[in-house]
Amino acid sequence: MNTATKIISAAAVALMAVAGAAHAEEYNGVLTVNSQRSRTEVQADATAAAKAGVNLYGDAAQAGVTQVAGNVDRNAIRAQAVAASHDPTWNLDRKAFVNSTIPSQYTNGSLAVRRQATQNQAAL
Repeated sequence: MNTATKIISAAAVALMAVAGAAHAEEYNGVLTVNSQRSRTEVQADATAAAKAGVNLYGDAAQAGVTQVAGNVDRNAIRAQAVAASHDPTWNLDRKAFVNSTIPSQYTNGSLAVRRQATQNQAAL
């Protein structure tokens, strides 16, 4: 490297340092809270709200499990889950392939033979 290149690179580094310092933020210290109420007043209000059972942020947590009325038999859902778990192509997403179709080697080849064998075993 010659002298001119070294001077130009040093100037570039200096400019980058100046630009970085220009973007730095100032530290304003810890913000103070200017409350109009005393600590005992706040504690008294919190105690009164707790005794009254008013908890705007925790009501959903205490609600319990919501009952959902389903119209499908439990055994039918279980059979669908078992069939899906035995399907070797369950994790293939059509959108991952060209023209959004799963290639035939995934549906007609050895996987199809295994799927048929699995279905035959499940039927027994």
